[in-house]
Amino acid sequence: MAMPLSTSLLYPFILFSIVSCFTPGPNNAMLMASGLNFGFRRTLPHILGVTLGYMFLILCLGLGLGVIFTAWPLAYTILKYAGAAYLLYLAWKIASADPHAPKSSHRQKPFNFFQGAAFQWVNVKGWVMAVGAVSTYAAISSYPYNVLLLSGIFGAVGIGSTFTWTIFGTTLQHLLKNPRNVRIFNIIMAILLVASIYPVFTE
Repeated sequence: MAMPLSTSLLYPFILFSIVSCFTPGPNNAMLMASGLNFGFRRTLPHILGVTLGYMFLILCLGLGLGVIFTAWPLAYTILKYAGAAYLLYLAWKIASADPHAPKSSHRQKPFNFFQGAAFQWVNVKGWVMAVGAVSTYAAISSYPYNVLLLSGIFGAVGIGSTFTWTIFGTTLQHLLKNPRNVRIFNIIMAILLVASIYPVFTE
């Protein structure tokens, strides 16, 4: 009978999740930009959507979705490139956002909970992390216990990273009062978002 994840694997996975969650990626770049443009309180639904949405993705992948990708690799390829195309669109939206009065604009608003959760299904970095985590750690031990454990750890680490990146964005509100500086910041975030999908084209 397979045993739950051992301590010798648990600690490396925690390190893996910390590095994966805190390094720059689509979620973090978007949350940082949202924190700057809309503030922490209005970004909170986005934060919760990212965290719980990614936990759900891990569960789905670990409990059966991975079998589909194994049987039909083309599905994973299509998903990756569709996600990359959507991220390019979001990067353009961030770069072209109006820096003058984002909080009062009715045309611009932060992601809500469901948008943040749904975004995980086209988040290229998220899929790479999820596939790597499940195949490397959960797959060598018991199901479904380890899938639940990995999902919970990602959730705990993820809430820390999403809070950190959002708060970092909100602290820049005092430094970037000039609309020109906000425009530059948004462009930089858009570039980081585009850079985060580079592995798709090199994998």
